[in-house]
Amino acid sequence: MAPQDYPPMDPDTDEATAEQLDAARAQGEAYGKALDLMANKVADDGGEQRAGDYLIGYAIEKAEGMYMFDKGELVWTEPERENLHVEVAVRDGGDGRFVPCLDVYATLIDADGNEVGTHKQPMLWHPMIYHYGRNWEVPGDGEYTLRVRVDPPTFMRHDEVNGRRFADPVECEFTGVKVKTGQD
Repeated sequence: MAPQDYPPMDPDTDEATAEQLDAARAQGEAYGKALDLMANKVADDGGEQRAGDYLIGYAIEKAEGMYMFDKGELVWTEPERENLHVEVAVRDGGDGRFVPCLDVYATLIDADGNEVGTHKQPMLWHPMIYHYGRNWEVPGDGEYTLRVRVDPPTFMRHDEVNGRRFADPVECEFTGVKVKTGQD
């Protein structure tokens, strides 16, 4: 999905010129290409949709190891009982750039309508693409519904016109999410 001029992308303000907004869109386009690669070529399933001021995307993969801090040191940690990695990308709906410092929550619902769980998705560094995500333990393979909630960030925003964005919580839902844990 391509970004559009919502939220505002006005080039005639004290803080933004057309050149500056074009630079922001170029960053968003590059991030969008990385997201497309992650969601549609690397992951088992993925997608993206508009939700308020955001474009929210997801990617689903088998659980994976990652570095975590333990007593002030980075320690490589392999999944124990977790069998799924849920990734969520939140982009600015106007320029497509990644939006950092958010509280992002994901809920998985199985095919019978049972909630598997809700987890806060912390921000993750990845060699290709920043995203929010974590490993999950799910009952097994199948089609799930993924509900994503993003709370409004508390960071400051430049620009009296263009900075009026990300003020409301949003939710979106992806149905038919294909989960392959490798267990079944």
